[in-house]
Amino acid sequence: MHTVAVLALDQVIPFDLSTPIEVFARTRLPDGRPGYQVRVCAEQPEIDAGAFSLRAPWGLDGLKGADTIIVPGTADPAAPLTPAVRDALRAAAKDGTRIASICSGAFPLAATGLLDGLRATTHWIAAGLLAAAHPDIEVDPDVLYVDNGQILTSAGAAAGLDLCLHMIRGDYGSAVAADAARLSVVPLEREGGQAQFIVHDHIPTPRGSALEPLLTWLQDNLSRDLALADIAAQAGTSTRTLIRRFREQTGVTPLQWLHRARIRQAQHLLETTRHSVERIGAQVGFGSPTAFRDRFRRTTGVSPHTYRRSFS
Repeated sequence: MHTVAVLALDQVIPFDLSTPIEVFARTRLPDGRPGYQVRVCAEQPEIDAGAFSLRAPWGLDGLKGADTIIVPGTADPAAPLTPAVRDALRAAAKDGTRIASICSGAFPLAATGLLDGLRATTHWIAAGLLAAAHPDIEVDPDVLYVDNGQILTSAGAAAGLDLCLHMIRGDYGSAVAADAARLSVVPLEREGGQAQFIVHDHIPTPRGSALEPLLTWLQDNLSRDLALADIAAQAGTSTRTLIRRFREQTGVTPLQWLHRARIRQAQHLLETTRHSVERIGAQVGFGSPTAFRDRFRRTTGVSPHTYRRSFS
């Protein structure tokens, strides 16, 4: 039987901890036998889980001999990793154990050095922090999970469930994984990635900067068919100077800023109105429904119709 060790670190997020416990413990093989034995392990006898405390049946010795180790997220991603936990995870990796993180569990996993040189993900709101703290990791904030073979990472909250089902499918095949998905009342595969959940409210708008009046004008004129020359004319400058100033003050080009503003407004309209997709595309300045759908999917990872079903 495949043994899964779930590592409960201090300030563990209960949702992240319970997801692999429930999913793996309930998995059954076609003959009815359990597919996994689950151990909950911790360095200390008692672990702070926020609203409550928990006592793990296993210490760090429970990681030894496990086929898979899961590192759930913690409330403080920047908390230092103890030498004992770091050494235990490194030793497990050296022995060939599969190690996966859920949500901010990517941070303690990164602290071991096991993610260096690899592509990884975490909750989108913490992706920038992970990339800044560990520049040797290629952080992808748009996906639900990343499978590097032995080392896997998942995005926030429910993405941990997606990752667990992905591992079950790799271990026992699609039929067993589909049955586990049905027990959890979720699809075996979700359309799109984490990008559809990212809220782009904070489009770079430097207050008090020379660009502020122009950005306000752009926000008020999203429905217009605006070319770079139109934006430059409104700013009273050349297109070359405009691009330079935008990059300096917002980190993106004028058209990138405009596209992001349009998609965020489209998300808002999809969430709050029953306007047709075609009408919303026109309202936010796309010349054709096809162009709108293409840009929306490239930005969020899903179609406008799928986004509306999920968030309206």
